[in-house]
Amino acid sequence: MTTDLVAAQPARGNALKRAVERFPFLPALIILVVLLVLNGLYQPRSVSFIGLTGLIKTYLALMLLAIAQTYVVYAGDIDLSAGAIVSLVNVAIITAMDALGGGTGAVLAGLGIGLLVGLACGIVNGIVVATLRLQAIVATFATSIFFTGLALYVMPVAGTPAPTAFWRTYGGRILDIPFVLYAVIVLAVLLLVLARTKLALRLLSVGDDQQAAFQSGLPVTRIRLQGYALCGLFAALAAFCITGDTASGDPLVGGKMTLNSVAAVVLGGTALAGGFGTVTGSVIGALIIGLIGSLVFFVGTPSEWQNLVQGVAILLALMAGILVGRRASR
Repeated sequence: MTTDLVAAQPARGNALKRAVERFPFLPALIILVVLLVLNGLYQPRSVSFIGLTGLIKTYLALMLLAIAQTYVVYAGDIDLSAGAIVSLVNVAIITAMDALGGGTGAVLAGLGIGLLVGLACGIVNGIVVATLRLQAIVATFATSIFFTGLALYVMPVAGTPAPTAFWRTYGGRILDIPFVLYAVIVLAVLLLVLARTKLALRLLSVGDDQQAAFQSGLPVTRIRLQGYALCGLFAALAAFCITGDTASGDPLVGGKMTLNSVAAVVLGGTALAGGFGTVTGSVIGALIIGLIGSLVFFVGTPSEWQNLVQGVAILLALMAGILVGRRASR
């Protein structure tokens, strides 16, 4: 009997290790469920269909930016300009839509311009990091200043309104279903398609061992550049969401989102050193940050203490995820 119990403990440990290796976001998922329960206890309406839809609508931009950051982190890089790209795309599409008259055609043209701006910013980052071989953390910090300067040049003062057709569609309903849920479905399909391509696997291979990837014949420079280009595109999509949510242009709107996107990636179980992680985990990490913010508000934390308490809570969630992951790896 004793021997059987001793044998069962390693078996359970190996099962947990395999589960975490296959699903790196498992610790984050547990934390997410705990936060949902706590939010439901303090504010039952927050876990209703309307409440959860509102949460997704509010934090969809952060989810998209966390996804953008993930593809860069896969390869062992980082993008500190992601929030600045959001700001630049925000003011670019607002300015373009306003200049073109604000109609449906203007909205579509503005969105197309926004995707091109985001892609261009990603390519710039890819060139300075992958081609010119500058340190990613320093180079993207420099480009973040550059992109922010461009955003301020395009729109020196915040407040230019978005076209009514744009923000009403984003915040409205189609067939009595919130538009944001359609956006989530399209996003899920897009991520599934990307997961079936070789790019994600190649980015992970580069992040796992760049030298080995190069020696195996992988075009490391091109792969890293593609990761940054993909990051720019998803940052542009994040800008669309935040523009639809705020219904205005702001050249500094994305500034605070960069570090939150990095935190979401880490909370989701993706290694900043590269080579390990999932996009799903980053989405869960973004939701964790959103739920922590909601919980801090629901418990009645004084406004002057909310940022402090939220920061400590995110740190504790990160520590809990790391501890679960380490225990599973033993």
